[in-house]
Amino acid sequence: MAEPVPHVKSALRTVELLDFFAQHPGLHSLTDLQGRLGYPKSSLHALLRTLVDLGWIETDVTGTLYRIGMRALLVGATYIDGDPVVQLARDALDWLAEATGETVHLARLDHFDVVYLATRASRHYLRPFSRVGRRLPANSTSLGKAILATRDDDEVLALLPADLPSLTRHTIAEPGQLLADLRRVRKRGHAVDREENTEGLRCFGVALRTTDPPRDAISCSVPISRLTAEREKDIVACLLEARDRIERSAVRQRRAY
Repeated sequence: MAEPVPHVKSALRTVELLDFFAQHPGLHSLTDLQGRLGYPKSSLHALLRTLVDLGWIETDVTGTLYRIGMRALLVGATYIDGDPVVQLARDALDWLAEATGETVHLARLDHFDVVYLATRASRHYLRPFSRVGRRLPANSTSLGKAILATRDDDEVLALLPADLPSLTRHTIAEPGQLLADLRRVRKRGHAVDREENTEGLRCFGVALRTTDPPRDAISCSVPISRLTAEREKDIVACLLEARDRIERSAVRQRRAY
């Protein structure tokens, strides 16, 4: 077995700092960052100044508060623009949004979170809306549960954090209950988020079998005020059709190569 490659401390700290800013939007002081990350204040200050000069981090007008910078946006946009699944899913997501009239998402599992890669807003939603780049715990979303359900129970348990996050009073935050819900997902063929991420919103999700094991999923979100049993049946049928379209496109692409 190959020995693990030792980390370069400065590179590791740079990545950890950028990860912190990505997960904690807004402005942060040097003291706050030092308390959160535990780096020596002098080396943290030097690292911040370097990243500010390179455009990865920005400061406020006083120069004493820090936030994520423009270069991170450029790199993130490049990732999405070059991702093959995002490209494959584009037409199917457009069709799904038009067919349902509701908000649809594409997301990817990253450790125990799902990261949103593409969004199409509901025709009922009048304000600008995008979750691209946002991450949420897998147990609180239909996207995450759809992906987790493609793993067996032992694999899911290995992914779980010490404490399952709870975003609403409906979130499943107990491992045994989550495993039971995932068994229902496997039997049903799709995942359901019953106000577990956002109060008043129900979401339906299916995993994309474009990788083994699947790491991506698509979903459709509907306010419960607009949801009926017949509407739910239609939405799930559209989701399954969109999934099949994406997977057929993936097969055609592989054959082309």
